[in-house]
Amino acid sequence: MYASQYEITLPADYDMRIIRKRVADHGHLLDDRAGLKAYLVRERGTEGSPVNEYAPFYLWNDIGAMGRFLVGGAGFQGIVRDFGRPPVHHWTGLAALAGPARAAAPAAASRRLTALPGGPGPDPDGLGLAGRIERETGELAELARRDGVHTAVLAVDPRDWRLLRFVVWADAVPQDEDATERYQVLHLSAPGLADLPNGLHP
Repeated sequence: MYASQYEITLPADYDMRIIRKRVADHGHLLDDRAGLKAYLVRERGTEGSPVNEYAPFYLWNDIGAMGRFLVGGAGFQGIVRDFGRPPVHHWTGLAALAGPARAAAPAAASRRLTALPGGPGPDPDGLGLAGRIERETGELAELARRDGVHTAVLAVDPRDWRLLRFVVWADAVPQDEDATERYQVLHLSAPGLADLPNGLHP
């Protein structure tokens, strides 16, 4: 399982109705593709966001499908045509958990990116990170039981050693949620959601 996301930062005076119309017109085109695809926006001055941003998030169980989407003419070419080719962040999945609101049409999502400290020197047994991930997956399992959670994901970027916690919510992101970014969900494509692994995948 892999997660990926690209972020398109837009001018401060950008009319975000353009993005909303884009998703309304085209978001359904990937409704038949396996995986979870959340079309996300942040609007400047809303939920504390300093920027206008279009930031789709994807959860892939089929890595070939991710490759075809990015370079095979299966979707990403529309982004490249209209905005240029943005960097695509990607993470190796560690856990994906269904929440009590899995059947709901979600309205919001939260992301938390955390740097994983490397420590002052070599790790004596090479397993120092394992303890941190065990704690994080335990916290994710507890979070996934909260009312309003649609899907909760934990993943790691082994290049920059950053941990991603991404949560899709049926309604607004709770104020007490530890998040570095909060998004509105404009559309969710998830035809194969039941086929995604549900549980821990370290």
